[in-house]
Amino acid sequence: MKSHMILGAVLGFLVGAGFSLSQECSWATALCRGCVAALVAALLARWWSRVWIQSLGEAIRQKRQAPSNVGVKNKALIKT
Repeated sequence: MKSHMILGAVLGFLVGAGFSLSQECSWATALCRGCVAALVAALLARWWSRVWIQSLGEAIRQKRQAPSNVGVKNKALIKT
């Protein structure tokens, strides 16, 4: 999760500072906007990585339970 936050922060900083410099703002303004964008992007990356990891965990749990349920259904169908 830390790597996702760092990646989000770096990308956010580059985007924020890049857009500020493209609007011909001063370096101080570009730095401040880049820092704010880095914070926001890091928080979004943290949220997204949590959701992604929880979804992967749920998929793994469902996959582990699926074969046992399929076997029970097939046995019930064979007996009837």
